[in-house]
Amino acid sequence: MNRFTALLLTVLAMSGIGQAGAAEVAGVKIDDKLKFSAAGPELVLNGAGLRTRYRLKVYVAGLYLAEKKASAADVVALKGPKRIQIWIMRDVAANQMSSAFIEALNANLSATELEKFKSQIQQFNATFSAIEAMNEGDVMTIDLLPGTGTRISVNAKASGTPIAGDDFYAALLKIWLGDNPVQADLKKALLGQI
Repeated sequence: MNRFTALLLTVLAMSGIGQAGAAEVAGVKIDDKLKFSAAGPELVLNGAGLRTRYRLKVYVAGLYLAEKKASAADVVALKGPKRIQIWIMRDVAANQMSSAFIEALNANLSATELEKFKSQIQQFNATFSAIEAMNEGDVMTIDLLPGTGTRISVNAKASGTPIAGDDFYAALLKIWLGDNPVQADLKKALLGQI
């Protein structure tokens, strides 16, 4: 290594550029990697962004995958575990959040898909009903456990039973990554485009 390269690496190391670390969105520190469990695979942060409604901060969302992907189609096609992690920014009734998610599903799924996932959507809604409320600072995770289905947890405590069907998780991703996402700039952020 020549002196210039060594000097450049030293400057980069001192400035923090090029180092892996946590991202920060709206004051929320977001790990750049995570594991479902000690024995589980490591997932990387694909992107993260802020969900707002009427100029109010609602939540920060992060998308974790086995490897980074820049398009919604590639995220859906990627095999293996996935996680949407949501940091709640304000107190909200769980049924309000569930209603917003189901509204987004209705905007992004065809009538055929809505009929196909009818029982899973009902279970998804029932899982939120059991949660009742989420408070500012709570962390919700929506995990794809391949072969098992979708697991929803709040503050690391699983709510309900996993919702069967890996394809249902792909449908859920359309809430944020579909053609009519809940927020266009959040979609870009989750895809690492901003």
